Amino acid sequence: MKQVTNYKRLTASEREEISRYLATGLSCGQIALNIGRETSTISRELSRLRYNPASYRATFAQEVAEYKRNHRKTHKLLTNERLRIYVEDKLLNGHWSPQQIAARIKLEYPNDMDMRVSHESIYTYVFCLSRGSLKKELKAALRQHKYSRGRRPSRGESHKDSNIPDLVSIEERPKEVEDRTIPGHWEGDLIVGIGNHSALGTLVERTTRTVILVPVNSKQVEHVAERFAEELRTLPQQMKLTLTYDRGSEMAAHKLFTEKTTIKVYFADPQSPWQRGTNENTNGLIRQFFPKSTDFKKVTIEEVKRVQDLLNSRPRKVLGFHTPYEKFSELLAEKGEAKANELMLR
Repeated sequence: MKQVTNYKRLTASEREEISRYLATGLSCGQIALNIGRETSTISRELSRLRYNPASYRATFAQEVAEYKRNHRKTHKLLTNERLRIYVEDKLLNGHWSPQQIAARIKLEYPNDMDMRVSHESIYTYVFCLSRGSLKKELKAALRQHKYSRGRRPSRGESHKDSNIPDLVSIEERPKEVEDRTIPGHWEGDLIVGIGNHSALGTLVERTTRTVILVPVNSKQVEHVAERFAEELRTLPQQMKLTLTYDRGSEMAAHKLFTEKTTIKVYFADPQSPWQRGTNENTNGLIRQFFPKSTDFKKVTIEEVKRVQDLLNSRPRKVLGFHTPYEKFSELLAEKGEAKANELMLR
């Protein structure tokens, strides 16, 4: 048993010993005593890149440690404060992905080569070079959540059609909707909160991916129709063409919705989420902010609209890393209309 010494970096030979001891099933405390280290040193070594006894490899761990030592002084995000502030802001406040940041910065600074960073460098900065509470915050911002939408227990029940009078199938929807060349065609849904007792309406425009979040007080059909119509009231007429909805009975008052908006409602086939793929994908993004444990009755309208603004201000790969607001504004500018965010946030 070795005597514990003052802290210094683990050596390659010590990492070899750690690897061998892990293979024999020793605990962090036992390994620490055997090599003369603090238990926290061993625990920190294993947790740094989420090692476990089966995955720890001394050679790889040493390479990572050397990379961190050699690059801490030269890594671009540690030497370029302006670039680092931009990246951290987009990660923490915009909830952008490293890929979105790396692509978008080229659009915002086309002639400034100092404002360039790869998404790999951003990941390296987050996982290897950042420290303390900042590291925890950055890692949390990157975390990808997979949520069940928590909707009705069986989406394809045959009796649902009878709950939607005068239902018009997606098969009758204009063919122009498919290719996304003409804006003004929307997809809609409700996502529900904990215990199925609260809900939030979601609308997404197929061409620009613009999102409108619709706070609702209940799933009563007239209320849902009224609230969806109210949220769309400020849009210019050319942006109010069709709405594709699933078979949820909350849209049973679709005629009332059409009367108030002139938007024709078409219903997707049962158990066919791909027919509303844009909306389904958007619901997944929304769940990053409102997981299925959310009680929407306790979420303020201001918070809902803040998330709506974040989603519409986030660059999207499908839009060439422009934002939905930018693409929506381009369309409205062609018609001499107001800016997208001014319309959407009224």
